[in-house]
Amino acid sequence: MIEIEKVGPGPVSPLAREESVRMRDGVRLATDVYLPGGDDAPGDTILIRLPYDKSGAYTFIPLIAEYFMRSGYRVVAQDVRGKFRSEGETLLFVNEAYDGYDTIDWVAQQPWSNGRVAMWGDSYYGYTQWAAVSTQHPALKAIAPRVTGTQLGEPVQKTADDVVRRVEWAITYLYPLSYFHSQDAYFWPLDPERRPFSDQAEQAIAAIGSRSLSYDQWFPRPVHLRRFPAGSPFDARPVPTLHTIGLWDNCAPLSWADVAEIQKRPAWAMNHFLRLEAMDHESFYLDDPLEARGEERPEAQIRAELPRMLQPALDFFEVFVRGNGGVDDIPRVTWALAGTDEVRTADSWPPAQTAELTFFATAEGLLATAPDATTTERGWTHDPADLVPSSVQNAFAFLAAQPDEAPLGDRDDVLVFTGEPLEQQLDLVGPVTATARIHSDGPVMDFFVRLLDVAADGTALRIARGQVQLADARRATDVVVDLGQVAYRLAPGHRLRLHVSSSDHPEFIPQPGTGEDPWSAVETRPNHQTLVLGPEAGFALTITTLEDR
Repeated sequence: MIEIEKVGPGPVSPLAREESVRMRDGVRLATDVYLPGGDDAPGDTILIRLPYDKSGAYTFIPLIAEYFMRSGYRVVAQDVRGKFRSEGETLLFVNEAYDGYDTIDWVAQQPWSNGRVAMWGDSYYGYTQWAAVSTQHPALKAIAPRVTGTQLGEPVQKTADDVVRRVEWAITYLYPLSYFHSQDAYFWPLDPERRPFSDQAEQAIAAIGSRSLSYDQWFPRPVHLRRFPAGSPFDARPVPTLHTIGLWDNCAPLSWADVAEIQKRPAWAMNHFLRLEAMDHESFYLDDPLEARGEERPEAQIRAELPRMLQPALDFFEVFVRGNGGVDDIPRVTWALAGTDEVRTADSWPPAQTAELTFFATAEGLLATAPDATTTERGWTHDPADLVPSSVQNAFAFLAAQPDEAPLGDRDDVLVFTGEPLEQQLDLVGPVTATARIHSDGPVMDFFVRLLDVAADGTALRIARGQVQLADARRATDVVVDLGQVAYRLAPGHRLRLHVSSSDHPEFIPQPGTGEDPWSAVETRPNHQTLVLGPEAGFALTITTLEDR
């Protein structure tokens, strides 16, 4: 029997008054209105639309509203359709565009509004900002999305050649069974040892007593979700955007995909401002002191962290909502150099004066500046009964744990390649990629690559990672693995290391080895995986450095 934890809405903040805002189809959305000092005089408004309970402890929206009100903003926080106190179907993504428009329209007509609206928020409530942008309401003057993407939650993203594709995240299937099952949230543990995983989902659905519309649209036959019925947000009128990406955010690939789309559109690029922070999805930072790294943060700690989270948005809104200052007052790119206390600015990303540096994996397990003279192969076994574990239990809060990943290299199913100790500091600033030729004796192969910083004491911090999947793995295939973007200082005496594996469980759904769908597969089979080393198509790592060293 699966134990289900049910979480309902928290009490409305005494600082807010709750309104019921009517959408164009008659559905009413629960909306908290915060007015600084209770003043009904017209002013600028910051809108937050989220599915995690506008009054709940998880996202501490009342504390955020209190901070924004100190700068004179009216704050509107809304449970999205079908969540907590709001009416309507609980359905991921598809209603956020027009619900966002209708809510902005309602705000602009209130006596306490001067008709200027900004939006702020993380993750899904970063996504709701992009959805609102797509409908082009004239009152929306600026947005500040953090750790999010317009394709948030897509189960699979195929590359252009349709051979290599991104690996499905386990969270993809659990999310619509937890936060987006129905009005309340439901939490239950997935047993990684018991297949099929889909049966556990059905048992949870039976225990809750109702089905999840969002889950049924994703499994077993995915339905194309019409996320932006008014058209892509990047085809809409550009809105000034402060775009924050966490360097350790597990959703960062989605953010960078949006950056790439924006860079294709000159008008959007002119209105786009980028912030790179040494944080993860839950806003834990690399430099957080040990006592501040627990996932349960007391109110005093949250209040102390609010300026770092919110002040950049307020500075941005001061220019683009209130018109105080000019576009040159906001740097195009603001980026933290992790491993230091430095925050820098640039006109573009990567910044000027960067260079590429390539290392080649050798048969001796080294990262060298030249490949081996002869071609060899390294192999390992992917055993679905003995999977390479994920680094942390909660992938969204990686920096709350900052785990030592060196012990994973002791496993037989993890290949390890290590560089020489650095004679001087090395600043990694920009994209990191790996190229490889791989194949398997099984039908489908997952290929994970993790880049680590190995300290003098032997401990290893993961600083980048990437993964691809071969749908036809018996055929040797050349792949490019995007490990994301980094801004990180390697200290003298430290070494670069690569870990290569075929599982990262339970964060990623593991391949059963039979070619069946990994969520519903029952039978499993070990597969032998192969990586090519040497002068032609050998495994190589390319980093971007701030200086050519």
